[in-house]
Amino acid sequence: MAAAAVALPKTLLGAETTAVSANEKITAAIIGCGIRGKAHARELARLADCDVAYVCDPDLDRADEVGALLVELKRPMPKKVQDLRKVLEDKAVDVVFIATPNHWHALAAIWAMQAGKDVYVEKPVSQNVEEGRRIVQVARKLGRIAQTGTQNRSRGALAEAVKFMREGKLGEVKLAKSIIYSGRGSIGGPAECVMPPRCDYDLWAGPAPMTKLTRPKFHYDWHWFWDTGNGEIGNNNVHSLDICRWGLGVTGLGRSVLSYGGRLGYTDVAETPNSQVGIFDFGDKTIISETRGLKTAPFHPTIKSMWFFYGSEGIIADTSLFDPKGNLARAFEGKSENHFANFLRAVRSRKHTDLTADIEEGHQSTALCHIANISYRLGAQTSVNNISKALGTLRVHEDVQDTLERTKHYLAEAGVDLDKTQLTLGQHLRVNGDKASFLDNAAANALLTREYRAPFVVPKLSEI
Repeated sequence: MAAAAVALPKTLLGAETTAVSANEKITAAIIGCGIRGKAHARELARLADCDVAYVCDPDLDRADEVGALLVELKRPMPKKVQDLRKVLEDKAVDVVFIATPNHWHALAAIWAMQAGKDVYVEKPVSQNVEEGRRIVQVARKLGRIAQTGTQNRSRGALAEAVKFMREGKLGEVKLAKSIIYSGRGSIGGPAECVMPPRCDYDLWAGPAPMTKLTRPKFHYDWHWFWDTGNGEIGNNNVHSLDICRWGLGVTGLGRSVLSYGGRLGYTDVAETPNSQVGIFDFGDKTIISETRGLKTAPFHPTIKSMWFFYGSEGIIADTSLFDPKGNLARAFEGKSENHFANFLRAVRSRKHTDLTADIEEGHQSTALCHIANISYRLGAQTSVNNISKALGTLRVHEDVQDTLERTKHYLAEAGVDLDKTQLTLGQHLRVNGDKASFLDNAAANALLTREYRAPFVVPKLSEI
């Protein structure tokens, strides 16, 4: 990690948190005004106990859009700024909602907590494993409330389904699947990327290098580059991976990870795979994540869900129980809570245990996405037969071979000729016990963090 001073005014470092009374309105700021920032504005406009005082984005046109949306929703026009540090200087701001691109999530959250704010951090909560750990450490050290934007954790029916499994009523559950079939197309390029006229690229890049961009579209397509995004597994699969972890009751990085796939079906300038399988070994339990970015048939002909749990007594998908043959047995019910309201409730109570998606849960689920991507990034192209042989050496659920067969069929249906096109087989990475590192693999361990661009440096815990 590059060494640099923490780039916050000294008066903000270690700032005190002022408790918010039960009847006092909470003053909020939204950092990042894209798709998720607008969603945050809509949710917060529904909550009478919260006022949005700031919207912030390096692209002021986007900040204007969210400001106008709040007015449309009968809320006052907020202040609009480009630099989040301007927001953090205002002691009147109690909480910060972070909906930036992924590479800003951790630093924005840590700076905000240092400035005495509580934080709601969109998924994935980090760009890499180490900075995700740092968010958790800072939240605990400073006593801040930090919520993850994995909204399914606040669904009452899903909580009941998890409880059902935890009580052993699904029998022995050894396999969970995280399924995302997104059907995205090419982003094009290489081409000149025209910067939005009111966007400060230095502020937008922040911790990432200010590289010359060759993607045609500036906004959103940052998801598909390693410096700023984490591919579809980090963009959407993180939601269902989080549910898989929750349902199975597993923590940490497990025993090992292996990922395979590729960017297939077209040629563009993006770096991340559009088709990817991740295999997470938790000893007697296995999680398999599957991402399909090309046109594909549903995973299951009748059961529609992003997550599946397979027990000896049946299947749970979404919030329903099915018998082993796939027939609906029951639908779970439970009282849900607005995820944003849950965060504000914990801000008032000062108890992170009141959160349905505490930052530590968000970090652990996000970290699975990261380690699958590390496996993939260190891989090499090879034949499907060699991938099958590699899967045969894993001490995981036998479904991994069936998943490969389904992947072959999906790619063939999408027009990918696997006789001419090789997939990338990632390295099988063994995890170093409870430590957030890998055994005997310096290259993999190097990808657990990144080089930061001063002054946008995630600080060491000793600097907090």
